[in-house]
Amino acid sequence: MSLPRIGPSRRVSGYHPNAHLRRMTVEMAGHAGRGLLLRQHCDPTVPNVARIYDFLLGGNDNFVVDREAATKLLEAAPGAAVAARENRAFLARAVRFLAEEAGICQFLDVGAGLPTACAVHEIVRGAVPMSRVVYADYDREVVRHAEAVLGDSLTTAVVRADVRQPWDLFSRPTVRTLINLAEPLAILLVAVLHFIEDHEDPWAIVNCYKDLMAPGSYLVVSHVTADYLSVAAAHQAHAVYEGASAPSAARSRGQVARFFAGLDMLAPGLVEVSGWRPDVIGPSPEPALFYAGIGRKSVPGRPR
Repeated sequence: MSLPRIGPSRRVSGYHPNAHLRRMTVEMAGHAGRGLLLRQHCDPTVPNVARIYDFLLGGNDNFVVDREAATKLLEAAPGAAVAARENRAFLARAVRFLAEEAGICQFLDVGAGLPTACAVHEIVRGAVPMSRVVYADYDREVVRHAEAVLGDSLTTAVVRADVRQPWDLFSRPTVRTLINLAEPLAILLVAVLHFIEDHEDPWAIVNCYKDLMAPGSYLVVSHVTADYLSVAAAHQAHAVYEGASAPSAARSRGQVARFFAGLDMLAPGLVEVSGWRPDVIGPSPEPALFYAGIGRKSVPGRPR
């Protein structure tokens, strides 16, 4: 799945080796953001959800068609750019908590996109030097570039895999080498589940991830919502993604809460994204366009 979440963004900052290769990759496949599911190879004439996200974050890895789509999105939801930044900030806070306080040393970032500055492996390495991180992304070109960026790291890797096929993902040799399912781990599904449509049953897919996690593991989810938008605005926002590289399914708080069924929710529970353990106390941006939370698997078995 592609996305820079770290993000669907292709949060692009800092030094990148082979910058010309990176640019070529972006031109061909698009800088994908946290959770991108491509229906086809990237086409610069079709709005790309990752590049739309990149534009919302203030990035430059986007085309005119992406900016036009983002403009329509901002007309429907003026707070979309702020929400995108808040979502990325949530990811950083969540990873710091899991590494520094929860003691997690292995992370699986599904729908992660290109790892760049302030990526998951950079955050956790400061707290747990021998931590292991696997990024999973669906886009071939993005994965190839991520491999070039990561180099020959023995503790960080990227695999091409689909978030909708968890058993296939966990069967990959790279994943089996770096991720020990007998030990606690953190599975990051940040801004990716809304690219799975209802008919694909995203709740059953997430149940597979929960089944595979050992007790003491954590599930991190952020998800787009239309709870705070008018019916007309929600319809307009949905139409933007219907014409893009991947559809988007905004969900209610109750629907997002179902992903955590059977898990113990960490305080403050499922909240709007800027309200999850904020670094600075103050009023939350309005309207809330993402819900976010972390759940912990406390006992063996199949959480439901």
